Amino acid sequence: MNLRSMTIFLLMLVALHACKDDKKEIVEPTNEPKEAPAFEYFVEQFADVRILRYQIPGWENLTLKEQKLVYYLTQAGLAGRDIMWDQNYRHNLQIRTALETIYTNYDGDKFSDDWKAFETYLKRVWFSNGIHHHYSNDKLKPGFDRDYLKFLLAETHASLDDEAFEVIFNDKDAKKVNQAKGVDNVAESAVNFYGPGVTNADVEQFYKNKKSPDPHKPLSFGLNSKLVKENGQLKEEVYKSGGLYGAAIDEIIKWLELAKGVAENEPQAEALGLLISYYKTGDLQTWDDYNVAWTNATEGNVDYINSFIEVYNDPLGYRGSYENIVQINDFDMSQKMKVLSDNAQWFEDNSPLMEEHKKDKVVGVTYKVVNVAGESGDASPSTPIGVNLPNANWIRAAVGSKSVSLGNIIDAYNNAGGSERLKEFANDQEEIQLEETYGQLADKLHTALHEVIGHASGRINKGVGETKETLKNYASTLEEGRADLLGLYFLYSPKLQELGLVDDWKKVGMAAYDGYIRNGLMTQLVRLNLGDDVEEAHMRNRQWVSAWVFEKGKQDNVIEKITREGKTYYNINNYEKLHELFGQLLRETQRIKSEGDFNAVESLVETYGVKVDQQIHAEVLKRNEQFHTAPYSGFVNPLLVPETNAEGEITAIKVKQPESFSGQMLDYSKNFGFLK
Repeated sequence: MNLRSMTIFLLMLVALHACKDDKKEIVEPTNEPKEAPAFEYFVEQFADVRILRYQIPGWENLTLKEQKLVYYLTQAGLAGRDIMWDQNYRHNLQIRTALETIYTNYDGDKFSDDWKAFETYLKRVWFSNGIHHHYSNDKLKPGFDRDYLKFLLAETHASLDDEAFEVIFNDKDAKKVNQAKGVDNVAESAVNFYGPGVTNADVEQFYKNKKSPDPHKPLSFGLNSKLVKENGQLKEEVYKSGGLYGAAIDEIIKWLELAKGVAENEPQAEALGLLISYYKTGDLQTWDDYNVAWTNATEGNVDYINSFIEVYNDPLGYRGSYENIVQINDFDMSQKMKVLSDNAQWFEDNSPLMEEHKKDKVVGVTYKVVNVAGESGDASPSTPIGVNLPNANWIRAAVGSKSVSLGNIIDAYNNAGGSERLKEFANDQEEIQLEETYGQLADKLHTALHEVIGHASGRINKGVGETKETLKNYASTLEEGRADLLGLYFLYSPKLQELGLVDDWKKVGMAAYDGYIRNGLMTQLVRLNLGDDVEEAHMRNRQWVSAWVFEKGKQDNVIEKITREGKTYYNINNYEKLHELFGQLLRETQRIKSEGDFNAVESLVETYGVKVDQQIHAEVLKRNEQFHTAPYSGFVNPLLVPETNAEGEITAIKVKQPESFSGQMLDYSKNFGFLK
């Protein structure tokens, strides 16, 4: 494939500095499509959210057996949807049931401001899988009062107990995940991973006493359980068949067994069998065995992510949120990007890490572009655009990992995008031109480097514990910043041109650096209310990376802060020096991880990543008022509709698009409401 063809294919995708580990951040694309697509991506917009649709390219090329596999896997994912709701907050399912009962049964005035506020609130709750904002973790504030909700409950014969009713309006449980310094993060977080009375000290002591059979292969203690106090004693309530969430898990198992029956090959069937066993037993050794088998199962057209995986919703990083993503491989694009995983060792060897922190051998990194066929749990409606799994460091080192880019999700963002914010916040026409010409490619490559090279790089010193134990509540933001930094370091490198990935490495790197600094110091602030600290792990990492290099480069005027006509801009004067600064910070973040240096990570994040310049924040919010595109986007899922013969056998599966966000949410509650 010649370079021009390669570049055209790469430009088809936008990647937005995120991954599954980056799960909750979507930076809006900057380029408008040249022609309006025939497919209608836009569904609706409310509050700070935009709902989109996505297509499933390649569906018609799958065999009926493969389509059945996809269908069964998506049904398995949806069967566990309510688990995510309950994990997010203990009153979520009760509140959702009451709100949906009102929504479907109320036949009064639906033109009043109160009703419109109620409808918006319900949609926000649907989008966030609960009453806390999906990104900021703040409790959602209704635009109606107590009396109106009491009226609606009475009119529709819906019910809420007193505590669940009051929590909608009061200040209790105000933060789903509280990452603030100097507080008991577990006690101050509303997330339903811990029972009443459980504290940071309880969690740390409980897992300090847990010992893995093989210390070189530490088990993921706490990943699939809730930690509670019973008669003053700590105990785990394990997610499994017959255990916590058993009713939903039994449905998941039912669909996974059907999927196993139509697996594409033996490795895939073996992995599915181990996942089923894990759900039946809750055994963490089985979880590791499954992850090894899943990582090695790289052949076939269909793959999936399913179970309790990402730990961002746990303030201490132990417990996994339920999620499911079903994927169809895009073989053409995957082959084009395979060059990165093939050269993973070169990137490791030539990184600025200390020699003792580099891996001697980077193993098993696979990178694919896939098309999503269905999502649920923590991946829906707000979705990642890239995933790197498994998360266990020892499996990454010994076996490898899978990295995927969700191509059709990225394509949907691209086709639904706009360039207004770029023109407002970029310093000059040169910066705008670089972004418009190279920005999408730069973002695509940054995500690939972040996923394939970043998360796979570096090693922890012998004798140093797991990162969640050593770096505690700063572990997630440190890891995401470390992966971002490795991507940034190599984005400004002639190696990318040597590998045939770009035709002008310097301009691609300049566009990447411009975009990262602009976002890290300014534009991501549109997601915060004035006066808020930065708490979400990925927003923190983008800020501490950007703020650190800005400060360290002041003496050489590497990044210049410019005020023009009352507006603030950041202009990079020396890209070469900025490249060096990114390398220095990368070296330090890997040292922190490798040595488990809690004091250093606390100082880094608290100094540069938490507090916001209030004057700039107010200015950014004011400048952003002119734009009508919501800062957050999410998706409805396509409908996979089986057709059957007289014997009930599936003869075909058709792909249809849902008509509305509300309709899909109500259908999900009706058909997959296995927890009451």
